[in-house]
Amino acid sequence: MNKVRASGRTVGGTRALSLQAPAVTLLFLWMAVPLAMTVWFSFQRYNLLMPGMNGFAGLENYEYLFTDPALWSAMGTTLVLVGSVLAITVIGGTLLAVLFQQEFFGRGIARVLAISPFFVMPTVSALVWKNMMMHPANGVLSWIAELFGLPAVDWFSSLPLTSIIIIVAWQWLPFALLILLTALQSLDDDQVEAARMDGAGPLAVFFYITLPHLKRAISVVIMIEMIFLLTVFAEIFVTTSGGPGLATTNLAYYIYISALLDFDVGMASAGGVVAIILANIVAIFLVRMVARNLES
Repeated sequence: MNKVRASGRTVGGTRALSLQAPAVTLLFLWMAVPLAMTVWFSFQRYNLLMPGMNGFAGLENYEYLFTDPALWSAMGTTLVLVGSVLAITVIGGTLLAVLFQQEFFGRGIARVLAISPFFVMPTVSALVWKNMMMHPANGVLSWIAELFGLPAVDWFSSLPLTSIIIIVAWQWLPFALLILLTALQSLDDDQVEAARMDGAGPLAVFFYITLPHLKRAISVVIMIEMIFLLTVFAEIFVTTSGGPGLATTNLAYYIYISALLDFDVGMASAGGVVAIILANIVAIFLVRMVARNLES
C-alpha cells in the first residue's frame, strides 16, 4: 500500500520506480560491466602477442604481479607522489586562502590568476613545464639559475619524481585554494575581532580560529585529491615515460606498461583489480574521516 506525503504525492509507487529504473540500470551497467570484464581477464592467460596461448590462468597473474619488484616500486612511487602533492596543496592552499582573504589592490584579478591553472588540461600543463619551464637549455628555471650564477638543472633526468610532483601540485593547488577560500569566507569576522581585542596575535588567530574552521574543508580537499592523484598518468606519459628506469612509474603507468607496451591484458587486468581495491580502501577511510569531521 502506497504511503502519502503531506503534499499528496505517493511514495514507493510503481510510477516512481518505473521512472528511476532506466537511469539506475544504465548506471549499474556502466559501472558493473567494465569491472566484471577486468576481474574476468585478470584470471585469464591473455597476451595479444601470443594469441594461441590463452585460457584460464587462475591466480597465475596475481602471483606474478605480487612477485614483480616493479609493482612494489610503482606503489611506493604512488604513495610518495600522492603524499607530497597533498602536503604541498593543503599547506600552500591554506596559506594562499588566508592571503587572498585579505584586502589588497587587484585582489579579484589575483584570485582569478591563482585559480586558472586548475582549468589547464594535464597534457598541456605537462608540455608547458617540460618545454618552457624545466628545459635544461631554454627553460625559465634555467634562465633564473643562470642569473644567480648557478648551473642549469636537467630536471627530468636528475630529479624526475620531484619534477612530476611540482607539475601535479601546480595543477591541484588552485583546487585546494578555491575550496579553502570559499570555506574561509564563512568565518565569522566578529569572532576574529574579539580574539584580537583579547590580545591574540596573527599566529594565534590562525592556529586557534582559522585552522579549526577550515578542518572540514581540508578533509574534503584531501579526499577528492587523493582519489584523483592515485590515477596520475598524463604528466608522467608526456614528460618522463615512467623513467629513468622506474623512478616515476606509478601504479597507473605500471598498468599502462603491462597493457599497451607488453600487450599482457591478463597482467594489466590484475593490476587494475589491485588499483581498484587500493582506491576503495582509501575512499572508505577518507569518507569516514570526513563524516567524523562533519559530526564533530
